[in-house]
Amino acid sequence: MTFFQRHHSTASSEKKDKVGDWLAAQATKDLLRFIICGSVDDGKSTLIGRLLWDSKQVFADQIAALEADSKQHGTQGADIDFSLLVDGLIAEREQGITIDVAYRFFSTPTRKFIAADAPGHEQYSRNMFTGASTADAAIILIDARKGILTQTRRHAHLISLVGIKHVILAINKMDLVNYSENIFEAIVSAFSLLGKSLGFSTVTPIPLSALKGDNINKRSENITWYQGQTLLERLETIEIARNESGKTIFPVQFVNRPKSELRGLCGNLISGMLRIGDTIRITSSGQEASVSDIITVEGHSTSAFSPEAITVFLDRDVDVSNGDILTMADNPVETSEHFEATLVWMDEKPCMIGRTYHIKLSNQWAEVRITSIKYRIDVNTQSEEPCNDLVINDIAAVTLSLNRPIAFEPYRNMKSFGGFIIVDKFSKSTLGGGMINTSVMRSRNLTKQDLSVTREDRERLKNHKGQVVWFTGLSGSGKSTIANALEAELNAQGKHTYILDGDNFRRGLNKDLGFTDIDRIENIRRAAEVAKMMMDAGLIVLVAFISPFEAERQLARELIGDDHFSQVFIDTPIEICEQRDPKNLYKMAREQLVPKMTGIDSSYEPPSNADLTLKTEIMTIDNCVKAIMKMIM
Repeated sequence: MTFFQRHHSTASSEKKDKVGDWLAAQATKDLLRFIICGSVDDGKSTLIGRLLWDSKQVFADQIAALEADSKQHGTQGADIDFSLLVDGLIAEREQGITIDVAYRFFSTPTRKFIAADAPGHEQYSRNMFTGASTADAAIILIDARKGILTQTRRHAHLISLVGIKHVILAINKMDLVNYSENIFEAIVSAFSLLGKSLGFSTVTPIPLSALKGDNINKRSENITWYQGQTLLERLETIEIARNESGKTIFPVQFVNRPKSELRGLCGNLISGMLRIGDTIRITSSGQEASVSDIITVEGHSTSAFSPEAITVFLDRDVDVSNGDILTMADNPVETSEHFEATLVWMDEKPCMIGRTYHIKLSNQWAEVRITSIKYRIDVNTQSEEPCNDLVINDIAAVTLSLNRPIAFEPYRNMKSFGGFIIVDKFSKSTLGGGMINTSVMRSRNLTKQDLSVTREDRERLKNHKGQVVWFTGLSGSGKSTIANALEAELNAQGKHTYILDGDNFRRGLNKDLGFTDIDRIENIRRAAEVAKMMMDAGLIVLVAFISPFEAERQLARELIGDDHFSQVFIDTPIEICEQRDPKNLYKMAREQLVPKMTGIDSSYEPPSNADLTLKTEIMTIDNCVKAIMKMIM
């Protein structure tokens, strides 16, 4: 071996030893996740940049890039602009604001940190809510010149909702108010009442200047009247509380089959522990089995603890799939399909009572309807206001109804098993997020009654299949006319039918409903439920409703089932419908005598999945009837 080889080998060995020592030291530290939030231009990105800089987490190449970026995009002249360490998006740098949540890792000799820089603009509150949902603590940043703003109150309320108990009130830009103690005390006093009402365990006010480095890592020589901790000292001493229910909860995220005879259940053990030999219960089916093997990242193990990622093998083949929850057989979790919850709405489109969405809680998916909005919370006054719908950034107490029971823990007991998101059924975008407060046990005393005579028995008696033909289109398009002609043809062939007409329905069962979007949604929900029961009776049900919204037509299809549901779109231009105007509705709508007229001042969403489209401006009624008969018979 040459001298160079010996030297290089020794150096590499020493380097590996140092890296190993560093990794071992990191592994023994606990991790604090915290979020920094505040209003626009309060200095959030600058503060995180300063934390990275002062904790020596900025590498040489990053320093060079930072110096170059500071000259091109910075706001500090020739000085370094620390905010550019965090503001990574081009749009952020151009506008000088934070848009997305930016996560940064850094560490000190005693603790590791993941910091989330949350956006300050109101329209990005959804991003802030996302960042706060996994945080153990929060830094609420306040510009000393501006004091407490509406967005400060909004962020404080959101932080409280997601269960964060430890808050650092970082009063920034003290250098711009001559490090005034009076201004600092006034802001602290104003926030104290808000903090008490939101139930924070600790609120630690710290005067600082992120730009100048005052009270970040070292005590400021400019703020001699402050004798408390620096920001880093407080972050290092915040007590991290584990959020577990005390139960063993293992959501199955993936079913792995390394061999044909083996089925491994993969996921994160989010609460409790598992051992070989434990008897577990599959929540959805109630089946039980014993744990035969556990594999962790280190290999086979006799036990596993939260929050390890593991693969579990059972002693017998039971029905388990993605979305199932495994618990101890003698200590299961609660399940329900009705909840009282706190909901934060995050989408431009309003939240509608009665509309069907998707809900995701842990690894479980279901359909959900907001059945009532109990009240909306005014973030300024903390008062409860009545309302019928929710718009972007609204926070409200709601009741939820799901199409199937799911397993849960109240959010106050366990964040990861009590927090949920609301997802649009079509676009798959996230619309809102929330926390389950409690289940509503109204379904416990309801049991589905099994009947001796089935739909198939009724269909044999009538000699045809029960089904629903759903007509949709604008007023005057010809829905009722075609449905009436179709029923006459079916009746002549000895078929058992019934027409559910929109106007007739509103004169009876739905006479309590108006024409708001919420009422229209409920109108279609009730019609779909009635149509399903009549179809179950073996009838061919012809439903002639404008049914303007795609979501509710899809709800009807899913409720009744694809095998028994056909959607017919009467595709007639509004100009033709208005020329016909058999009920004078368009004329009255133009004279503002009929509010919320579909096609005039209320939208109509054409179907994207119609089974048949009929253009009545060029087709005769007979041709329309023949086309439908061909489809359904």
